[in-house]
Amino acid sequence: MGLGALNWMVDLPALVGDVPAVVGTTTVVDTDVLVVRLFEQEGRSLVRLARLFVDDRNAAEDLVQEAFIRLSRSAHRIHDPAKAAPYLRSIVLNLARDHNRRGLVSLRHRLPLEEERAEEEDQLVLRDDQREIIDALRDLPHRQRDCLILRYYQELGVDDIALTLGISRNSVKTHLQRGLGAMESRLAAGRAVGE
Repeated sequence: MGLGALNWMVDLPALVGDVPAVVGTTTVVDTDVLVVRLFEQEGRSLVRLARLFVDDRNAAEDLVQEAFIRLSRSAHRIHDPAKAAPYLRSIVLNLARDHNRRGLVSLRHRLPLEEERAEEEDQLVLRDDQREIIDALRDLPHRQRDCLILRYYQELGVDDIALTLGISRNSVKTHLQRGLGAMESRLAAGRAVGE
C-alpha cells in the first residue's frame, strides 16, 4: 500500500478542528490534527529520505506510512508538537534500517525473475556521479550516514539532527566531519581507479 492511501487525511482538519485542547497548564495535542499537519508538511520529504536507504519506491512509501501509523499510536506521549517532526524522522530512519536488515534475508528467498522485474521498475534514475555518491553514503557507518543525509538532503541544522537522532550536538558535528572525510576519501579513490 502506498503513501496515497493516506490522502483521506487531507480532509481531516475540517472534521476535527485545528486547535489543541488545553487542560490546566498542559497542552494536549490532538493526534489527528498533528498527524495530518505532519503528513502535509513532511510526507514527501520523508519519502525522499526513505528512498536514500531503500531502492524500492513502494517500500519507501510503505515505510513512511508505517511511521505515520506509529506516530499516531504514540502521539499522546508528545507534549511539545515541535518535537513531533524529529520523532517522525527518527521512526523513518529506524524503519529503513530494519527494512534493510530484513531485506538481506528476504533476498535469499526471491526468485531470479522476480528480482529482475523489481530492479527494472524501482531503480532510481541517477547520473553516474549521483549513484556513486549514494553508494558511498550507503557504505558509511549508520550514524555518519544518518547525519549526512539529514544535513545535506533534508537540510536540517545540527540541533534538529541531534533531536531527531537523540544524540548530542557535538556527536552530530563529529559524525558529520568523519562522514564527510570518509566520503571524500572514497570518492577520490573511485576517481583514481577510473583514470
